[in-house]
Amino acid sequence: MEHNALLRFDGTRERDAAIDIWLQERPRDLGLIAARWFAVMRECGDEVRELMHDGCPVACLGDVPFGYVNVFTAHVNVGFFQGAGLPDPARLLVGTGKFMRHVKVKPGSPVDSDALHRLIQAAYADIKARVENG
Repeated sequence: MEHNALLRFDGTRERDAAIDIWLQERPRDLGLIAARWFAVMRECGDEVRELMHDGCPVACLGDVPFGYVNVFTAHVNVGFFQGAGLPDPARLLVGTGKFMRHVKVKPGSPVDSDALHRLIQAAYADIKARVENG
């Protein structure tokens, strides 16, 4: 992939029933967290599409991914494909990759919901700008 090329996925759809099934099959406390934050991604705009990729739900602008959720034993990752460039004044993002970052959300532990909501919106706006501006 060239330096400025955007990652693109084939097979995105407006609503993927496999995602809802996947969310329902997770342990209840973790599944509810994942479902809550994936719903925020789904609500970002009319062009949001989704698919299962690498075993977890991914939200895309058309065919370009901007966010995902994944469930682990004791936490949920709310992740961003271009997270390294997102504004994060609440310092929620973790990870050291060139592009991707995520927020760990644990049952019973407080999370700054407003800041996480803003991160999701920023990830969507960032991808939209990247797609529209090449």
